[in-house]
Amino acid sequence: MKSTGKVTGIVSNLVTVLTDGPVSQNELCFIESEGTKLMAEVIKVNGKSAAVQVFESTRGLKNGNTVEFEDRMLEATLGPGLLSNCYDGLQNDLTTMTGVFLKRGEYTEPLDHEKLWDFTPIAKPGDKVVAADWLGEVKEGWLPHKIMVPFSFKGEYTVKTVASAGQYNIDQTIAVLTNADGEDVNVTMTQKWPVKVAIKGYKEKPRPSRIMETGVRVIDTLNPIAEGGTGFIPGPFGCGKTVLQHAIAKQGDAEVIVMAACGERANEVVEIFTEFPELIDPHTGRHLMERTTIICNTSNMPVAAREASVYTAMTICEYYRAMGLKVLLLADSTSRWAQALREMSNRMEELPGADAFPVDLSSIISNFYARAGMVVLNNGQTGSVTFIGTVSPAGGNLKEPVTESTKKAARCFYALEQNRADKKRYPAVNPIDSYSKYLEYPEIREYLSEKVTPGWVEMVEKTKNIIRKGRDANEQINILGDDGVPMSYHELFWKSELIDFVILQQDAFDAIDSITPMERQEYMLKLVLEICDMEFSFEDFEECRNFFKEIINLLRQMNYSEFKSDNFYNYQEKLTNLLNNGK
Repeated sequence: MKSTGKVTGIVSNLVTVLTDGPVSQNELCFIESEGTKLMAEVIKVNGKSAAVQVFESTRGLKNGNTVEFEDRMLEATLGPGLLSNCYDGLQNDLTTMTGVFLKRGEYTEPLDHEKLWDFTPIAKPGDKVVAADWLGEVKEGWLPHKIMVPFSFKGEYTVKTVASAGQYNIDQTIAVLTNADGEDVNVTMTQKWPVKVAIKGYKEKPRPSRIMETGVRVIDTLNPIAEGGTGFIPGPFGCGKTVLQHAIAKQGDAEVIVMAACGERANEVVEIFTEFPELIDPHTGRHLMERTTIICNTSNMPVAAREASVYTAMTICEYYRAMGLKVLLLADSTSRWAQALREMSNRMEELPGADAFPVDLSSIISNFYARAGMVVLNNGQTGSVTFIGTVSPAGGNLKEPVTESTKKAARCFYALEQNRADKKRYPAVNPIDSYSKYLEYPEIREYLSEKVTPGWVEMVEKTKNIIRKGRDANEQINILGDDGVPMSYHELFWKSELIDFVILQQDAFDAIDSITPMERQEYMLKLVLEICDMEFSFEDFEECRNFFKEIINLLRQMNYSEFKSDNFYNYQEKLTNLLNNGK
């Protein structure tokens, strides 16, 4: 029997409720207020008193208002139709709302219950199945969307009947399963799952063994992220975190993209809504939005809704992973998610940690990042969730608690630098401070040797070493002056600049340079390193500078040319002549 209660205290979105029965942590409830019902979540239970956070504005709420507990957690509705849609953190469909903002107490259906889907059966009567096994398939756009045994089912079931091929809506029964007690259970195309509980629909979760190509050279070449891996992008405001995420979303080697805008400014969210539907997927030539879901909560929305958005996004990712698909989750920004946690912690008067964040902030972030990964499904196929979040540290301080806690959880660190952004060197990723721990994995090193070229990791380490030496040489030049250092210092500096301009910098608006396959990255890096290995003889630093500027200009033109085209080889011939004359 569901419990009820009465409101006894209100502090912004934190409401204290006196209950008349048992309630559980993270249980949903609805609070009656001025003829509407406001959704809330239990975050603390103390005897007969429960602290709940309301997902709406609590303006007009009074002591004595009735509260009805639902005996369930906040759940995501999972089924065909999630792609190409825009939701808020509670999975309200933002494309069907009646105005600019959802009205207070207004909750919309996330899926279309009238649309018919072309169903093809996979399982057969008599088959033994468990949770997450595939029963059938529909086409969602051009992707195969598996209809699965609900994740909440326990134990083994026997397939009694499966619907024949045809058109069905998401509420029609497509299979009847019999459990161990002989009871029949109807299965439809849709199911629900609590967003704060990880989906366990797989056999094992091995270490990542291959990289996810993003087409961004500073990532793929120097600090690659694994398929099923985790990474984060910290940096000051205005350094290009969101733009870099959009580039990865457009070009990344993933079949499904989920964008979670957690506490973003409204103008950035509007930009996503208007630009994403127009983007063309470079892999398929179709609209990128066809394989994208957007979860959006702007910074003016209540704190509880902002917190829920990242969990809803991750649950949708895990759902598609259970279909054997490669999923990419991009969260912008996890700092605002952490700030939402801080607001609720402060209102509950909990003992604060560093910068007033919750004491268990590191644990919360680690548990969330741990939900990503590559998995082996029950049928032996693999699926993956690759997660990249952004962090917006105040004042660009990379020592603040959210950045430090995320460093412990994520395996890739892409530090954006204000100095590079000011110089318009985009992506403004600092190649020295950034790192990828996946380069230490034997599986990844072996994969790169086979997929790219033998000794690739050693080439990457050599490249970073040249950049590091060039930075040190530049500091000496700035301190002692151009004439106060040996010519070798100028040469070291310009070799590092060569790598910077040709490898690290990338034009996101150029049709060719915006996306660089690994074959091209290998070719260009080998070419650049060959030049860096050459010994030159310069009379003065101006000759050195002018010589390398010519080389950089030719190599940049090669980046803008179609790979191995006549134009590409034309620039390479000019480069060869220049090097022969300059050695």
